[in-house]
Amino acid sequence: MTFSFHPAARTELNEAVDYYEDCQPGLGYEFAEEVYATIARVLQYPEGWSQLSRRARRCLTQRFPYGVVYHVKDDHIRIVAVAHSHRRPGYWDTRIDAEE
Repeated sequence: MTFSFHPAARTELNEAVDYYEDCQPGLGYEFAEEVYATIARVLQYPEGWSQLSRRARRCLTQRFPYGVVYHVKDDHIRIVAVAHSHRRPGYWDTRIDAEE
């Protein structure tokens, strides 16, 4: 199984890394590691995480208040958001619509 980021999801990841790095040196790196560990869990069990809509699922990070929002198409995981869990629920939904 492969994965890719929607461009906006990549931007969200980079912005969150920068934010945490500004808070404390090294924390941005730890956040990025946590997100990629979450993606590894998604790749291992793509259907095993919370279903948010008909097409989207979310796997939460363990240490930070973020989730990886994705959808599965064939043997590919498309990450549509690296979303803070307390902000703007569902804002990423149009990203899935735009790709289909």
